[in-house]
Amino acid sequence: MSSVESRVAAPISALVLLVASIVSVGVLGATSAGAFTMPSFYDVPDPLPPGGPGTVIKSEPVPAPGLHGTMQRVMYKSRSLQGDDIAVTGVIATPDTPPPAGGYKVVDWAHGTVGMADQCAPSLDATDALPAVDHFLQKGWMVVGTDYEGLGTPGLHPYIVGDSEARGVIDIMRAARNLSPLVSSDYVVWGHSQGGHAAMFASHIAASYAPELHLVGTVAGAPPSQLNLVYDFLKTSPYKYYLLMVGGAINAAYGDSAAPFSEVLTPAGQDMLPLLDEGCTEFLAEQSADVDTDSLMVTQADGTKNPFSNPIWGPLIAMQDPANFKTPSAAPILIIHGGADEQIPTVSSQILAGQLCSTGQNLERWMYPGRSHSGVIAPSMTSMTDWMAARFDGAPAPDAVAPTGQDDIDDTICSDGNMISRADYEKLGDHPDDDHHPTSGDGNGSTAPAATPVSARPAFTG
Repeated sequence: MSSVESRVAAPISALVLLVASIVSVGVLGATSAGAFTMPSFYDVPDPLPPGGPGTVIKSEPVPAPGLHGTMQRVMYKSRSLQGDDIAVTGVIATPDTPPPAGGYKVVDWAHGTVGMADQCAPSLDATDALPAVDHFLQKGWMVVGTDYEGLGTPGLHPYIVGDSEARGVIDIMRAARNLSPLVSSDYVVWGHSQGGHAAMFASHIAASYAPELHLVGTVAGAPPSQLNLVYDFLKTSPYKYYLLMVGGAINAAYGDSAAPFSEVLTPAGQDMLPLLDEGCTEFLAEQSADVDTDSLMVTQADGTKNPFSNPIWGPLIAMQDPANFKTPSAAPILIIHGGADEQIPTVSSQILAGQLCSTGQNLERWMYPGRSHSGVIAPSMTSMTDWMAARFDGAPAPDAVAPTGQDDIDDTICSDGNMISRADYEKLGDHPDDDHHPTSGDGNGSTAPAATPVSARPAFTG
């Protein structure tokens, strides 16, 4: 495990550039609608080849000058919530150093909100699809990242539909192992915002969905939760188009019979649905800027416009909330959140941490006061990487070393069903509940080198 001094020494300026690369605009067609032709790589064969989730359908090398490794664009099989075999695309980056004993450990990235149209798929610009990729490659870790179901492939992307996101995340790990015998079964999932939500659901289903793999830890940045409260928060915000996205997504995942639009959207709201397939987040923000949200939403029996109040849609939305997990995942979870998050209320992850802790989840939460939705990534990057390395090395969680990046981090740890401060946790001395904390066996983690900035990445806002 690295020392506090080695963490503090990481150049923050490099990490600031890294964050800029994650959130800067670069999606094709992000601000305009119109016809967009996907490259031929994204053509899905019919029928799909035989094989289960993670079967590689096709792959192609991607030039990545200056990268400490090689990169591939990949199409692989996954499975929809309807039980259908589907094609999903993504990116895989492999270090240029020999694998350690047991194969390359894997960082499985879950991206944030980019939109729902095919042209929003991060793998279209593959060299920019994986944030901090060289940072992790120089540690000898493979990095993979899914586009999720419906981004770049047929069908509308089931945005914030947890099990759909999770399957895409887990199945690209399977695809990486099918492409190379040099890949370990050990992986960590890291995601931010929508990706933090995807990471939570990947952690929740990992053991049952992919028992042949070994999830050793999950990092969820600003994960959306408390979805029953989201409508009132979003309806007058610049991000009110999320509501349209969620409506289109749940219908895409569950179908017209299970999730009829007429229960939650007025005819005016339904007329806006085609926009989801025409552009990415900035386009949707522009198109919805002057729209009165209430005019799009059906009045429910309780007098509100909140779709959560609808007897058909309410349970479907609740199924997408990690707050409703009833059992802990085997792998430890780290939640990271900025104290000045303008998109996902900081208190939501505080509530979520308490809810998960009450189930017995091995959990730690770092809250960085004053940091925005994306601004929390830079100061937490070095400590987060050390946390990942500790999981790969088989160290027990929570870590013995506190996070760094600023002086006033609110670091809380789950102990005996309650979230308590690190200081109070350390006063407990020996921690009997640590005996059940999972470890990952042999690893190759060490102190992280300074992150190498990568070039512009598509903007994400959730």
